[in-house]
Amino acid sequence: MYSRSKPKITIRDIAEGCNVSIQTVSRVINNRPDVSPSTREKIETFITKSGYRPNAVARSLVSRQSKTLGVIIGGLRYISVGYTLNGINEACEKAGYSLIIKELLEIDSADITPLILNMVEKQVEGIIYAAPDINDNVFNFQSRLPASCPPIIFIKSKPNPKFTTISIDNYGGACKAVEHLIANGCKHIGHISGPLSWLEARERKKGWEDTLKKHGLEQNAFSCFEGDWTGESGIELFPYLLQRYQNLDGLFVSNDEMAMGVIRYANSIGLKIPKDVSVVGFDNQKEGAFFSPSITTVSHPLREMGKLATTTMISILENEEEFYQPLQIKLETSLIIRESSHSVRQT
Repeated sequence: MYSRSKPKITIRDIAEGCNVSIQTVSRVINNRPDVSPSTREKIETFITKSGYRPNAVARSLVSRQSKTLGVIIGGLRYISVGYTLNGINEACEKAGYSLIIKELLEIDSADITPLILNMVEKQVEGIIYAAPDINDNVFNFQSRLPASCPPIIFIKSKPNPKFTTISIDNYGGACKAVEHLIANGCKHIGHISGPLSWLEARERKKGWEDTLKKHGLEQNAFSCFEGDWTGESGIELFPYLLQRYQNLDGLFVSNDEMAMGVIRYANSIGLKIPKDVSVVGFDNQKEGAFFSPSITTVSHPLREMGKLATTTMISILENEEEFYQPLQIKLETSLIIRESSHSVRQT
């Protein structure tokens, strides 16, 4: 036997039951002050007894608050992007905000106006730009954002005093990696970078270069090769380093996926890691801890960065009476030492 559910209570039913206008009921539901105490009490009592639940969309139309954030994402095939998005989603769930995600299919695009206008149509209150900074494309479109653009926070891009930016200290993390190799006795340290159109890859390469210079160590045209973040590029480029930089005894790789490729190739030819070459990666991918040998790496708080971007945006939106001062936030990295670099060399 099927039972029929009770008919849904509407705002019109409440108005008729309390002998007031629909507009008065709406003011009470949205906590407006322009309602007498006795009328407010009567309406609230009726609502409690009726079990009425206000429609979220209807409330947003009245209050002008959608409690929805937009995220522009790019490079979803990269695991680090997924960690950041996970942090954004977690913080939104906790704060009771919805999320609209738009993927930037051409991650080097210099124009995000169509995506922003699409999000404005969907009534997002704020936008988090979480696509990579490639060929300075972020700087190029920051000055051309549409007038209708809601508050926007940029993740992993260059600082800009006009916007809040939250980034990882890629440069400092690279310095930590190379300092660790030097402390282990390495004197000929190569580098496999990420694609140098990416800001992150350039910052990590600069950290490698400056740390070698600081210690007066060798750096030449054959000590660095440009990869593409994939394990395949680690496999392909490591042989070139071994052939052209024959004194190579240490290697800083710009991400763990390429470092895994390096170690796989080393294992295939009988090269001992770290006895013959010490290797340090970047990203702290979970798989690196279970590789053979396990990978020493630079860990960065990607999930926390996503959470921080979200809570910062919500704070901006919910304190709109206060003067908003853009923030420039840089999050620290940490070095996780494992088997691929742990042995101390004799000088």
